[in-house]
Amino acid sequence: MELALVVVIGAVVLGVTLQRTSGMGTGLVLSPTLVLAIGPVAGVLLTNMTTVVSAIFLTVAVRADIDWGRYARVAPAIVLGSVPAALLVHRTASGWLEVIIGATLLLSLAATPLLHRLTEVPPRRAGLVAGLLGGFLNTAVGVAAAAMLAYAQVTRWEQKPFAATLQPIFLAMGVTSVVTKLLVGGAGAAQPPPWPLILAAVGSVPLGVLVGGAVARRVPARAARWAAVVVVVLGSTATLVRGLGQVLGASVP
Repeated sequence: MELALVVVIGAVVLGVTLQRTSGMGTGLVLSPTLVLAIGPVAGVLLTNMTTVVSAIFLTVAVRADIDWGRYARVAPAIVLGSVPAALLVHRTASGWLEVIIGATLLLSLAATPLLHRLTEVPPRRAGLVAGLLGGFLNTAVGVAAAAMLAYAQVTRWEQKPFAATLQPIFLAMGVTSVVTKLLVGGAGAAQPPPWPLILAAVGSVPLGVLVGGAVARRVPARAARWAAVVVVVLGSTATLVRGLGQVLGASVP
């Protein structure tokens, strides 16, 4: 348990620091780390819980730059994407969930460099798609970064208001993910996150906000993103490999 606490605190501080610096990062870092530490269902659920808390703090910190009009285009569709994802989590075996989570995170990272090639789309239509896809991904794997990056690219959204507006969007996604999982039983498919880990994750958020504020003034966002990419690649690959091992092991008579 002591090692798990250290891993959780370190992942939260790194993720929130990255989110404060570039607008996203808590879910990217936490999801593969917590899935490896406590399993796919509990890991993603704890990721969602922590994202809610970090988004509350960061929404307050960047409230002056939030574009509430953009937020209103994305938020209503989040629940529509979250419900089928909660049902997927509820009905899918642990090994397959780890395969889905690991593969989705790796594919999201691989697709990110290609986003600049996307053509421009009207913000209203793009916001609906981003809300649906983001709600699904956040509930299923704990990470909606790819959907939101694509939305920013196709609507030519500037970085500063984009990073700020992501915080209430992630708050809405986190709350919706937790509620829909509880309602459909997706959170009951495995042992819930231990209370010490929940307290460690939530309690580390203010520290991450403070560290992130200092880092954001001194470290380029690109450098912070590369640090997160390394963590995500390692964690996602390990999650995918472990999931494949479970699936293949179960299929062998």
